[in-house]
Amino acid sequence: MPSKQQTTKMVEAMKKPVKVVKKKRRKKSKMYFGQPVQDAIIRYNEASSPVIKNRIYGEHIHAAFVKMAENLIHTFKFYYFDVPLEQVKHEVVSFMVLQIPKYKPDKGRAFSYFSIVGKNYLILNNNNNYKKMKIHDDIITLDYKRNVYSENEQMEVNDFNQDFVNQMLEYWDNNITNIFRRQKDILVADAVLELFRRRMNIENFNKKALYIMIREMTSSNTQHITRVINQMKKYYFNMLEEFSGTGGIDTSNTGSIF
Repeated sequence: MPSKQQTTKMVEAMKKPVKVVKKKRRKKSKMYFGQPVQDAIIRYNEASSPVIKNRIYGEHIHAAFVKMAENLIHTFKFYYFDVPLEQVKHEVVSFMVLQIPKYKPDKGRAFSYFSIVGKNYLILNNNNNYKKMKIHDDIITLDYKRNVYSENEQMEVNDFNQDFVNQMLEYWDNNITNIFRRQKDILVADAVLELFRRRMNIENFNKKALYIMIREMTSSNTQHITRVINQMKKYYFNMLEEFSGTGGIDTSNTGSIF
């Protein structure tokens, strides 16, 4: 049986406040587009079944694309759109989805690739809408000296150019990752092609303006852009010669036309 002194000590010890050790909450990761998303994109490209592709996209990719689109819009202040923000995000995400098959894991990280893809879309569409917003009056002019014959000739030239550019773009879509091996070269080449795809919406199609747009889209320097464009020119002239002689371009996945 404990003595009176021992009992007193036990009572005093019981009166002392007990330290409650709080468990530290694990901080939620801010990484919304990490390795799991990249792995999912690789699995998406490897899958042959549309059902499996849809499941992979819905469960592992879509949320990351939406967050990336939102961040790009607010970070770079792409606010010159005549549609609601949610629709802009949807358009950016849709554009990124279309580019998934072009992603090659050996060329670089998926995060970097799709950041540039999304930014490219926003740059082109944001700039185009900004120009529209600056126009307040529609000026309608009547030209009484129209030359119908020259206009018909110009239409034929435009049709030729349109067909050639469309086939050229199809060739590059099938061969860009075969011709260019480095991710940064592919991004520059794809930026050049994207300008061709949106040529009807680009007001200033001179060399200096295009270089500035490509620099904005890819963060590449002028020297690097020039090197990629010079390589693309070799293919361009060969395709133009083929189109002029045969009326078409072999757009199959050949990897080279030399």
